[in-house]
Amino acid sequence: MSSQDDIERIIRQERELVFPRFDEAVAFSLGMRVRERSLRDNLGIVCDVRTWERPLFYTALPKTTGDNQHWVRRKANLVQRVAKSSYRVVLENKSGADHFLPRRGLDDADFVMAGGGFPIRVANAGMIGCITISGLHERDDHAVAVQALCEELGLDTAAFALPPA
Repeated sequence: MSSQDDIERIIRQERELVFPRFDEAVAFSLGMRVRERSLRDNLGIVCDVRTWERPLFYTALPKTTGDNQHWVRRKANLVQRVAKSSYRVVLENKSGADHFLPRRGLDDADFVMAGGGFPIRVANAGMIGCITISGLHERDDHAVAVQALCEELGLDTAAFALPPA
């Protein structure tokens, strides 16, 4: 598949992976799905689930470092700013640079062009937060988030997954 095909699939993910309601219990369940899969598959990741006003779930697994929390913060900032998944931003980047051009006004200390941040949307409320994964390749970080969202929503993960790169 091409980058454009991936972008179209991600747009569908963003449009259809919507919660009927979202609270602390849903955030915990979502985060625990990521944690349990990561432990089972020996994935060294950090997972953060948050609304824009506060963090609701955080876990750091073996093989991560203190740097991962900063990647999570910068990815979440990007999702909040542009209202789309951070991996979609990577794929839509036409400049070829791995950082934001000055005209965007996004300081690299606070925003990062890297996949793994995905918006949490609630029906009739819109985007209220995000789930962010850090520790793997950015496409894999994105895939971990999408799989957990699908499972939490009771949706077929294969129907929403990006194809292998």
